[in-house]
Amino acid sequence: MVLGRSVSRGLVAGVLALGPICSANGQSSIAVTAPSGPLLPASFSGWQQTSGDTGSASPGALSLVSVSKQALEECGPQRSQVTSYSRAGRTLHVEAIEFGDRTGAYSAYTLVRRPEMKSAKGLGSLSAVGQGAVLFTVGGSLVLASPATEADVPALSELAKVLPKAPGNKGIAPLLPTLAPEKNLVAGSLRYALGPATYAGEGGVLPANSLGWSKSAEAVTALYSGKHGRETLTLMLYPTPQIANAFARHFTEDVKGLGPSFANASVRRENELVMVASGALPLAEAQAMLADVHLRQEVTTDRYMPPVFHAEVQKTYSLLTNIAVLSGVMMAAAVLLGLFLGGGRALVRVLRGKSAAVEPEFLSLHLAPQNAAPHFDSSEQGARS
Repeated sequence: MVLGRSVSRGLVAGVLALGPICSANGQSSIAVTAPSGPLLPASFSGWQQTSGDTGSASPGALSLVSVSKQALEECGPQRSQVTSYSRAGRTLHVEAIEFGDRTGAYSAYTLVRRPEMKSAKGLGSLSAVGQGAVLFTVGGSLVLASPATEADVPALSELAKVLPKAPGNKGIAPLLPTLAPEKNLVAGSLRYALGPATYAGEGGVLPANSLGWSKSAEAVTALYSGKHGRETLTLMLYPTPQIANAFARHFTEDVKGLGPSFANASVRRENELVMVASGALPLAEAQAMLADVHLRQEVTTDRYMPPVFHAEVQKTYSLLTNIAVLSGVMMAAAVLLGLFLGGGRALVRVLRGKSAAVEPEFLSLHLAPQNAAPHFDSSEQGARS
């Protein structure tokens, strides 16, 4: 992905191409264009934007500038803005990047979040507090505020309300992170990657370039703690079962040679999902862990989809109703036609001076004898005898 497809001057000023700060961190600037409008508001919950100041993070503070530029590019950034707000003599530095969809924001969030940070409630879709900063996502946007603590979450929730929302399919959260089991999951260890730089930056244990990113792969890395130690679960999602099967065979053949932590590694495939468990668990327990992971197919639609049985019943009811209505219309038409024809005939008879009523006429086959019965002479009969 190319970062310069629509990133704002705020990015130049403070996120990925901040002149003096990026120079200090050894990062080069990139070409960007101005967005159609500001990403961050002029004020929120009593915080007022500092006039003419794009702001800068304090030295050593958690900042998006310290994140790998190449990894953020894989998440699909669209625009960004960096600014400072002041309230009651206090200054708050805010960095925000808007990505193409919620998937990119999710991946960037897991890339930036530190293991020491704790989850926060009531702030955006994903949120974490720690290391003197508050990190959260809203739709396709990732926001980092510092210096900030958990006490600033209510004010930042007001900021979250005015940030752009991701419309339609862009607002759908990625499926893959939801497949990782929650039992024994180390808090803050789940990472979601869309490319090799993101995967490597998030501590992926497999060779970053071997996961098939050119095939639109997605990957999740999560740590689990147990009595035997820690186990790393890697989930990879591919567009088709055929592609997933090819990579599953590849990992099955090569995973044992990746080092001591892969001595008891287990590989499993389910449709488009490939799973690899590696670490301290015995082989049988690693296989049991993978057996509990299942791919759930999810379909979203903008309109209500009734159950199949209900839909069939509704179709049958609609058909019978239409038949009854059609029958009623035809019966009414027949009655009206009869009244029109019969009434018209009666009117014509009246106009001709005849009675409106007509004597019934009966058809006859005239089966009565047409000839008189034969007559025989008595004298002729006697002569014959």
